Formats: sequence, structure tokens, C-alpha cells
Amino acid sequence: MITSTANPRVKQLVQWQSEAKARRRDGVFVVEGIKMLEEAPADRIREIYLTEELEKKLQNSSDEKEQALFCKIRQNGYETLSPEVMKKAADTKTPQGALAVLERPVYEKEELLAVKNGFFLVLEDLQDPGNLGTIIRTGEGAGVNGVFLSKDTVDIFNPKTIRSTMGSIYRVPFLYVESLTNLIREMKQKEIAIYAAHLKGKDYYDSFSFRTGCAFLIGNEGKGLCKETAAEADFYLKIPMEGKVESLNAAIAAALLSYEVHRQRKERRQP
Repeated sequence: MITSTANPRVKQLVQWQSEAKARRRDGVFVVEGIKMLEEAPADRIREIYLTEELEKKLQNSSDEKEQALFCKIRQNGYETLSPEVMKKAADTKTPQGALAVLERPVYEKEELLAVKNGFFLVLEDLQDPGNLGTIIRTGEGAGVNGVFLSKDTVDIFNPKTIRSTMGSIYRVPFLYVESLTNLIREMKQKEIAIYAAHLKGKDYYDSFSFRTGCAFLIGNEGKGLCKETAAEADFYLKIPMEGKVESLNAAIAAALLSYEVHRQRKERRQP
């Protein structure tokens, strides 16, 4: 058992939790909790850490799910941490007793854009980790084929983002790009229609057809889309607003648009 917070491995965990630069340098990210460990792809797990309490609980459990999890943990190998060390290494205030270090997935733009009638989200400079995580999770639920992020968008492997995805980080393809303008132009060449929720929009979002290739531009929480990015959109659309509300949270807007795509495409599949 590791009992000292001065242990080099513990210091490394803390650095990976707190520094995006360190995560990028080493090609890893950290997940916390039983659910995230259960869903983690076994071939990408580098390290696992448990408290002794959780180790004994899983070891002696008669629950099939917990038995399968402990078998997975044993196959990958693990270290135990004292409660104090786990609290130091974890990002949450009340750790569940499990941490894992995983290799970052790598996706190729060409493969993502090759999806027939693909559905994509394009995020510009989002700064709230919770918003980003919610968009990733909602995107999976609605059937998104990929999420593209501007280089100044918050790190997708931020611990708060990871928690907000609730496991969707393992399954939703994503890619940071240097230039959204270049990306959008490539999408247009592949007949992917580009939509932006914008003040200039005259038609509500449910009046458009999203049954063929489409991408939605989602802007920064405070500033929205920059003029240059918005100008690349093929269509401006609007979301109904009542009262004195002028705009919606970025994650909520993305959810509405994503599930409209899902609704339309589900209807098309029905006899």
C-alpha cells in the first residue's frame, strides 16, 4: 500500500489531474469511480489504484457485476492507496476509492468525415468543463458521429469534463483542430451542411431537414460564435425563446439540436 503523499507515483497522479499540459505530454488521462472503471476499455488502462476498503469489498462481493470488475482489475494489475493518499490523488472531495490512468484515444479527421450522412458537433472555444462533458454525453445519446473542438476549447480530459461524460468519453470520437474555418470548408466539400443557431436566423430549427450530412456550430458560453466562424454556416436557425430569455446554455442548445437530428432520422427509419 502507498501511504505517503510524497510518493513519486502519487505526485504524478496529482499532476495529471491538475495539468492539461502534463496529460498531453504523457498521452494519458485519469478517471475516477467504479462506473468509469467498469466502462474503461481494458486495452487502454495503464494503471489502477484502489483503497484497501474497496479492494476488500470487491474481493468478497457476491454481486456478479462487482466480481467481473474485480477480475478486470486483477488482470490489469493494481496498487492500493491509503484513504489519505487517495484523497490527495483524487479530484473529487469524496473519492469512491478507485482511480485509473488510461491512454488517450486518437481519432483521424478523414475517418470521421468519411461517415455517410454523418452528424457532427463543432465547438468553438467552450470554457466550461461541465458544459463540454454534457455535450459529449448528450451527443452519444442522440447518435453523434463525432465532435470537433477548436484549439482553445477547454481540455476534454479535464477531470470535471470526464465526470460529466459519465463514460461517453470512451465512445464518442472527437478531435481538436487548428482551424475551424478549414474544417468547415472540408465538411462542405463532403456535402455536409453547416448550421448555426444565430440571432440572424429566421426559421426555427425544427423546420430544417437533418436527414443527410450535417454539422452544428456551438459557440463560446459568453461570446457565442465569432463572426468569421458564423459566416461559414450554410444556414442560420433559431431556437424558440419566451419571456426575456435571449439565449440558452451551450449544452442545452446542443442537446435540442442533437435530438432534433435523432428524431428526424428515427422517423426515417420507421416503416
